[in-house]
Amino acid sequence: MPELLWEGKYDKTSGKRAPIPKLALPFQTIETVNEDTRARMRSLSLFEDGEPSDWRNRLIWGDKKWVLPSLLPEFASQVDLIYIDPPFDTGADFSFSAQIPDDPDTPGDQSASFTKEPSLLELKAYRDIWGGAKTHLDAYLRWFYETVVVLYDLLSPTGSIYVHVDYRLVHYVKQVLDEIFGDNNYLNQIVWRRTGSNTSPSRFGNNCDFILFYSKSEVHTWNQPFGEYDQEYIDSHYTQKSEDGRKYQLVSTTGAGATNNDYEWKGIKPPSGRHWAYSKTKMQELEAAGKLVHSKNGMPRVKYFLDEQKGTPLQCLWSDVKAVNSQATERIVYPTQKPEALLERIIKASSNPGDLVLDCFCGSGTTAATAQKLGRRWITCDLGRFAIHTARKRLLAIPDLTPFQVQNLGKYERQAWRNAEIGDENAQQERGRVMAYRRFVLDLYHARPMEGYVWLHGVKNGRFVHVGSIDSPVSEGDITQIALEWKRATGGASESPATNGIDVLGWEFAFELNDIKKQQAERANISLSLKTIPREIMEPSAAKSGEIQFFELAALELEHKVEGMEIALGLRNFIAPLDYLPSEVAAQITNWEQLVDYWAIDWDYQGDAFHNQWQSYRTKAVKRLEKIARFTYETPGKKRVVVKVIDILGNDTTKMVEVEV
Repeated sequence: MPELLWEGKYDKTSGKRAPIPKLALPFQTIETVNEDTRARMRSLSLFEDGEPSDWRNRLIWGDKKWVLPSLLPEFASQVDLIYIDPPFDTGADFSFSAQIPDDPDTPGDQSASFTKEPSLLELKAYRDIWGGAKTHLDAYLRWFYETVVVLYDLLSPTGSIYVHVDYRLVHYVKQVLDEIFGDNNYLNQIVWRRTGSNTSPSRFGNNCDFILFYSKSEVHTWNQPFGEYDQEYIDSHYTQKSEDGRKYQLVSTTGAGATNNDYEWKGIKPPSGRHWAYSKTKMQELEAAGKLVHSKNGMPRVKYFLDEQKGTPLQCLWSDVKAVNSQATERIVYPTQKPEALLERIIKASSNPGDLVLDCFCGSGTTAATAQKLGRRWITCDLGRFAIHTARKRLLAIPDLTPFQVQNLGKYERQAWRNAEIGDENAQQERGRVMAYRRFVLDLYHARPMEGYVWLHGVKNGRFVHVGSIDSPVSEGDITQIALEWKRATGGASESPATNGIDVLGWEFAFELNDIKKQQAERANISLSLKTIPREIMEPSAAKSGEIQFFELAALELEHKVEGMEIALGLRNFIAPLDYLPSEVAAQITNWEQLVDYWAIDWDYQGDAFHNQWQSYRTKAVKRLEKIARFTYETPGKKRVVVKVIDILGNDTTKMVEVEV
């Protein structure tokens, strides 16, 4: 078989196939959605007893180059169906349209929308796909090959994969799939007519996408799908009607070829060279049901009723599934959204209820939502924070939703990045790695490193800077130690700032830290600012770009009231910096509610992961957020209530309050 070559496929020195990295990292569950209290306690009990927990579907936020290999230890040869819709070589693969809702308490329309450009981390993923080689195509083929090799390892022996591409890539992608799966396991090139027409001034319109269908082996799950008969076929074949108005056609009861199925039926035998197509018992059943009609010479024919037929077996040209248009009820304003009918057809054809479906290009969440509705298990992932949030809201709208987990690779991904990208001649020593990591972050923050301190690591514009650990959130204890060292530092060192400002940079922050920050700052007379270290710094060229932004940590204001076993909790304010919005869009913000896209509550936080037990978000039918939630506890005692707010760009902010019922 001819081989497709691309830059980087073979090692230049050894001439051998370049190795594919498959570093498996542990997943961290950051949220469990739609799990009731009893199911939660059961999960905790199983965990404590060392028993496997009940299945939870998974929505994973992370780069697939880390996520897919990390699935292998648990899911190698376990996935029954894979559908992927990889980028089609468009620069907008990670951009999206963000919506700012209207302020219902202010006259006029304050709603707005703007295009959120991809983050540096998303641009890195785009460059991984389309850059880093002599040509775009070389880079894409290398990236696609490495991705599909891992997908092959995840696929079960009876599993199938559907790869959705456009006319520019389909021929190259097929060659890669042939190499990995074997051309003998190539089943179809499905042509999906996604639009009615596409006018081009100098060629035929490109109004079709292509879906390449492969199995892992000769034996694969297959449930024949059927389509509706066209009207012309119905008019020409179903020409007769029963007394109750049902259309039918008369079909021969014999088949070609002589066999021993040539019994006598009411004095009649099959014509020479033919046999009865039904057993004698079946013929008797058909006659009892009134479905046999005998000709003048006694030859029986069977009534085929139109309303009893499955339809015509589907072929590889799909023109009956329409793209998601502006009026579609399932439309959620996501640029690459595919229709659920398309995924429903694929999932029904190549999986059974309870089977596991994987989509590593989550996007708007169509695959996960459709798999959920069809009773399949699912795993989906995406690098985009907004995609994860969009999919979460979409899933929550499904009736009788089973619990699912939101996961990432968290500190393990950061550790792998640090070990791979940061270090000097002392990089084998932990202290050397930590120091190199701090210098790297300080450089991106445009701060000057400082020596001689444990908690204060740099200076910027007259303010001290603390760089939080890769491995753990910034805690109350950290803030206390930072404040104590600040007091000592301002006593004498020549390079010490003259002001009382401290910027604390962290990957994650303890739930209650914004309130603790205010208390600590007031007691110590410190101007304390908490800022998030963006994941974008894991892009190797970030240090050269100068485009990294560290945003102020948003804050929540809550109020609650307890009466007996019931709590009422209200969201009273969301304080967030507006510098991540275009200036003309920020001017439209007249009410803090416009910044909140969604908020959720864990009524009894157990210190494991956030369990989403209540949520409110806008829909097409409901334009306002619910700002008060109520819950009745089953047992008395002290409870920790955690609130999570997701803003219009998918960023989350959490806060915890302690109550006693």
